[in-house]
Amino acid sequence: MTWQHEVHRLEQHKNYDRVIQEIPYARFIGMSCIPIGQSLIFTLPAKEDNLGNPTLPALHGGVIAGFMEMSASLFVLLTQDVRAMPKVIDFAIDYLRPGRLQETYTEVQVIRHGKKIVNAYVLAWQDTKKTPTATARVHLLLP
Repeated sequence: MTWQHEVHRLEQHKNYDRVIQEIPYARFIGMSCIPIGQSLIFTLPAKEDNLGNPTLPALHGGVIAGFMEMSASLFVLLTQDVRAMPKVIDFAIDYLRPGRLQETYTEVQVIRHGKKIVNAYVLAWQDTKKTPTATARVHLLLP
């Protein structure tokens, strides 16, 4: 059975975390997923390995960006009619405040879904969505 068939089978059973665990980087940073209605909230646990500045302590900016990029790709894979991981064409992030050593969340919104390209918006927060840690715009190439 190919990886794409396994993703499709797991998606049908809504076993999102099992799909996420198949991706090495997502597994390394500790990513998981919480389905809420038609939406998915991705989570990044407070892990010392994800720190960039242990003095503050603050999450590494690359970990935040990677988490947001992975959230967009996984959201498209798990919610759209896509059978393989989309490829990132462009990723632009705006850091709004430091990511503290606590659980971080992302929510993805598909802005436009074309035949070959998906445009998405990603919001990352820690305490409340009203005070986001970062926002990002992502363009993904569909397989």
